[in-house]
Amino acid sequence: MRARTHAWVNTHAYGRKGAARPTMMVSTTGRQEAPMSAAAVERSCDHGEPTLLDEAEELAERIPGYRVEILGGSIVVTPPPDLRHARALTGLTLAFSSAETEETLVVQGVGVWLPDGPFDHAIPDLAIVDADAERHPVEKTYYDPAAFRMVLEVTSTNYLQDIRTKVIAYAIAKIPVYVIVDRKKQCLHVLTEPFANEFNNHRIYTSGDRAVLPTSIGAEIELDVADILKRAGRRS
Repeated sequence: MRARTHAWVNTHAYGRKGAARPTMMVSTTGRQEAPMSAAAVERSCDHGEPTLLDEAEELAERIPGYRVEILGGSIVVTPPPDLRHARALTGLTLAFSSAETEETLVVQGVGVWLPDGPFDHAIPDLAIVDADAERHPVEKTYYDPAAFRMVLEVTSTNYLQDIRTKVIAYAIAKIPVYVIVDRKKQCLHVLTEPFANEFNNHRIYTSGDRAVLPTSIGAEIELDVADILKRAGRRS
């Protein structure tokens, strides 16, 4: 897969007139940013020039409740989740409760710093991280991807972002396990063995299956796919 340089942004979040339209592809930058060292970032801030990260954080303050990420060098804005999305996430948090140990934590909405761009970061719906992850921030509240054992996304209006853009981003970050609750196709994707910009192992589970996850996440977890999909409902 090839990394995209565009982002999926909900345009009515910016106050355009008319009825709310589906998420559409918008480029937020006119050029590719070269990789930047921490020192270069600091120098940029010293000169008072706002970085892409500054712009993303300012946007997040203007539209509370929206998820603002930087993927592929572009700002990505996702509207607040619907009730079914939230219900599925609650059920999944309970399903992963045995992974809450002295060595691992089950967390929601914690930022992971991504290595494929100077300011790239994602905020997965749910993650399993090392218990000492808090000691390894890369930038503010965005943490080292090495501390993440698994990330999980429940698809919503950001469908292509979850099944394409983030597959690439999480593989490049070498996060061992990526789970996607696919509400559109009514299935569960489990991706493992990240290599370059893809995962070498991709298994798809449907209603009636039980998805057994790698024990490397910190516990023996077996997911009831039918229950997860029932909670999540269908969303195209």
